[in-house]
Parts: sequence; C-alpha cells; structure tokens
Amino acid sequence: MELVSIRNKNSQANVNNTNQALVLEEVKVPDVGLQFKQKPFIEANTQEVSLEELQHNCIIPVFSKDNEKTIAHQEFIHVAYNSVASVYSGQVINAPEIRVSHQIKGRTPDAIHKSAKDLLDHERTQYFERMAFIIRIPSIVETINGNKLSLIVGGVRAYNHENLYSKKGFEKFKFFIGFQNMVCCNMCISTDGFQSEMKVSSVLELQEKMMELIQGYSASKHLEEMKNLSNYRLSEKQFAQLVGKVRLYNFLPKEEKVVLPELLLNDNHFNAIAKDYFADKSFCKNEDGSINLWNIYNLLTGANKNSYINTFLDRSVNAFSFTEGLSKAINGDSNYRWFLS
Repeated sequence: MELVSIRNKNSQANVNNTNQALVLEEVKVPDVGLQFKQKPFIEANTQEVSLEELQHNCIIPVFSKDNEKTIAHQEFIHVAYNSVASVYSGQVINAPEIRVSHQIKGRTPDAIHKSAKDLLDHERTQYFERMAFIIRIPSIVETINGNKLSLIVGGVRAYNHENLYSKKGFEKFKFFIGFQNMVCCNMCISTDGFQSEMKVSSVLELQEKMMELIQGYSASKHLEEMKNLSNYRLSEKQFAQLVGKVRLYNFLPKEEKVVLPELLLNDNHFNAIAKDYFADKSFCKNEDGSINLWNIYNLLTGANKNSYINTFLDRSVNAFSFTEGLSKAINGDSNYRWFLS
C-alpha cells in the first residue's frame, strides 16, 4: 500500500542531527502546514496551552531528595519534534497541539504572608501534572471509508507516575505514532506504534527510543488493518448484545474475567457509544440497524476523548485491539465471541 505524500517544497527539516535536540533554546517549531482547530484530540478536563506558555510560565518540578530536575514537558515536545523532523525530512510538519490538566499551583517566597486573592501574577507559580501533545504530518495522508487520515506522533507525560519525593532515577513517558481521522480528530493507534512506558534517564536516551519507535513503525500495515475493519459489520441485535455484555464485563467474577480479552473502556464510554450509534453524523448505524466495524472503532475512539490524559493512550490502543477482536469473533475464531454471543 502506498501512502499519499504531498510534499511542500518550502518545507525543510529544522533538525538533522541528534545533538541539536539537546539545545532546546535554538529549536524553532514553525507554524507550517495545515492547522486543524475544529476539535481537540482529547477533551475530558484538559485545556489547550502553547509551547511558549510551558517554556515561560511554568516551573520545572524536581526530585526532592537530590534537587535534580525532571525532564520538562517542553523538552519532551522538542525532542519529539526533532525526531519527526529528522525521520520525515522534507514533509510538512505542523506545530504541536498541547493539552494539559491538573494544575499544581504555588507561590514565590516573598509572597509567603499574602492571602491567595492578593497574589500578583509574578508571585504565582504553576506547573501541570499531566500533559499530552500531538504533532501532525499532514503531507502524509490516506483515505479509509471516505475518511481522510493524517500521520501523527505524540506523547503523554504524567508526573503522578513519578516519585518526586525520591532521588532522580528513570523517568516514564508514553509515546506513539499512528494516524488521526480528520473527520472527527480521533486518534488511531495500534500496539506496534505505541510504547506505554518509555523509561529514560536523559533527554538523549528519550530521543533514541523515540527514533527507534518511529523508524520501526509500519504505516502501511496499520492502514491495511484499519481498512479491513470496513469489511465486517454487526447487526442491530449484535450491537445491542455487545453493549449489554460490556455492562456485564466489569462485574464478572475474577476467574471468568481473566480468561477474556481486556477491555479498558467503561460504562460511561459505552453510554456515549450507544447514543452515537443513533446520533453521530459520520459513524452512526445504517438504515437497517447494521454498523460496520470501522464506524464502531470510531465510536470507541470518539468516546475515549473523554478519558483523562494518563489513561487516554492505553485506551486508544485497546479500542483498536478490541475492534480487531470483534472482526475475528464474527468469523468465529476468537475469545471475543463472548461479547457477541
């Protein structure tokens, strides 16, 4: 399968060597390419921030026992951008889209006796416990079932997964490469393009592991797997059976649940999916009540946009695995049969 690649003659990779990734002040992230503002890639309780705000208005947490700094959110984003620019030299690369949550507030020492309402701007400090970002490559696109998909990379950092009260050790990051459905801005991620716990001790090691994941990812394989979902469909009765079985899933005895495939989406997600089965303009049921698995997959990833940052990527990958499992269940050769029988 060949990806459609639309090259921008004026686009140049801003970084072509590993060492420059460490000089963050010199890295320029241009506002090039197509900018999509219609929908955020994650919603939940997040807010959009700019890279400049992270750089200039947020403090950097440290490991308290040795005062060593953590790898900051902006460093993570810069290293990812450098890696993308190196691997996809000559392609259009958009500026990062960044979402944050769980603001941690503080104050400067000279404001120790002030009440919160009297604090001046320069006396307030902040950082965000959780951060997710994506970097879109809109010159690499493909179409599935009439939906345009754009290649994308991104990551998640959650300081609540670190022990900031200890000495500096390995730090944990989530990183992925996959596609974004531009009809709905849903993320399409497979296990081959995702590392759920990237443990590193330095920025250089972080970049090395990012490059390894990007270069090892097969976009054509992932696209072929997603295209295959359009060939399968559930009847209205099977869809209703699926929604009902999902509600039972979380209450199964442990010995029964452990033999079934993992499902990370919960009742709240499936409430939204059931609603969109009727109401979603792009991915709803057909007139006869049937619905193909590509549409079901997009209902799953759409509902996942209401997950918190720290669970968002794991659930996104699980949505793809689960939908693929349903296609196997239709053929009668999978443990996923339980969800449809």
